[in-house]
Amino acid sequence: MIVAHGLGGSEDLPIPYTSVLIGGAWALTFSFAVVVFAWRTPRFGPDKPGRPAPLWIGRLVDSPGTRTVAAVLALVFAVWVMMAGVFGPDSDDNPFAGSFYVLLWVGLVVLSVLVGPVWRVLSPIRTVYGFGSRIVGRSRSDRTRVYPTTWGYWPAAIGLFAFVWLELASPEPDSVPVIRIWLLCYVVLMVAGAAVWGDRWLTRSDPFDVYSVVASRLSVFGRDRATGRIVVGNPMNHLTTLPILPGTVVLLSVLLGSTAFDSFSDFPQWKDYVESIGGGDVGSSAAHTLALVVFIAVVFGTFTLATRATGGVSSAQRQALPGQLAHTLIPIVIGYVLAHYLQYLVEKGQETFLALGDPLGRGWNVLWLQDAHPGYVLSQHPTVAATLKVGFVLGGHIAAVIAAHDASLRLLPARHQRTGQLALLLTMVAYTFLGLYLLFGG
Repeated sequence: MIVAHGLGGSEDLPIPYTSVLIGGAWALTFSFAVVVFAWRTPRFGPDKPGRPAPLWIGRLVDSPGTRTVAAVLALVFAVWVMMAGVFGPDSDDNPFAGSFYVLLWVGLVVLSVLVGPVWRVLSPIRTVYGFGSRIVGRSRSDRTRVYPTTWGYWPAAIGLFAFVWLELASPEPDSVPVIRIWLLCYVVLMVAGAAVWGDRWLTRSDPFDVYSVVASRLSVFGRDRATGRIVVGNPMNHLTTLPILPGTVVLLSVLLGSTAFDSFSDFPQWKDYVESIGGGDVGSSAAHTLALVVFIAVVFGTFTLATRATGGVSSAQRQALPGQLAHTLIPIVIGYVLAHYLQYLVEKGQETFLALGDPLGRGWNVLWLQDAHPGYVLSQHPTVAATLKVGFVLGGHIAAVIAAHDASLRLLPARHQRTGQLALLLTMVAYTFLGLYLLFGG
């Protein structure tokens, strides 16, 4: 199955598994102690975007020609993949599922962290919508209705949940016809919404667009808000530019909770329990769905309670704190996603790319792609893979602790800037401990 993500184990760790768990918790605690006493004033913010990139880079990236070429190539690739999904075999040999779960879902995160919110350019929906708007003489921003501000990121959060449910809890996650139906619903909803609410609908409701934006907040590349120029700067400054909208915390909880559940679902104890309750595919799907919702709810509940557990603020300020601190979850989300899926991307991505040379399964290899037999480097060096996973998890959590401390200095009154962070620190320590346990405990 293409969705079998379990790679590596505690036996591959360079040090004892228990030491990794305890060391991870202590690393976070020590990092917090250092920044609390050495970091007295806020250092990060959108007013520190970074150094301007050379002008030729900005001209190249912002050139209509460059963006058009990139968009058209992405559209052609999407059509190629859809051809495999519609006309290719309904079997594991079809690269359709791999393109959906590997190249799109995981590859999008890596690209966005490296260069920025690439889905704004590569999205086939945006490309088709832009071409269609030109044909009918309508601006991309034109709309028949104003997008409701109360919706915020809620449609995107629902879309992301629909995706992770399909991948992790549906009865047939790797079924070509099922993925085809999911994508058809996605296209219809995105196109219909854009026709009513314009480009803002895609910005707020496209799950892949919003996911790309979230991941891009850890990129060294950004935009100067005053000039619009591309800048190179500290990703910790870019983190603070995440829009604070309704549904933001839920969206990040879906991303973190679903990845944690993906690891948990590989535990033999969970598999045995699901098998024991019976019910076939329907019973298994129901159990996975309930567990997935529980994981997401736990992340949302613990983070919300932890961010509000401070004194010296009004009721309105307390209610706003989860959204104002939501960006501190991004390093945890991305660190855990990379730890969990990077090896999956390298290995299954290679297989999928090669399979796309023969999208119809006829043995034609019309793209003349050849397997260079590079081997699965991470599989051949499990200790390296395990070390990278621990590094991604700890790096993400330490960055989150630093971001949370800096944000607390800006948001909390002076008397509560230290004590107001303790609940959030303990929550992040728990996330670290649980994340490492889920990665290696199965």
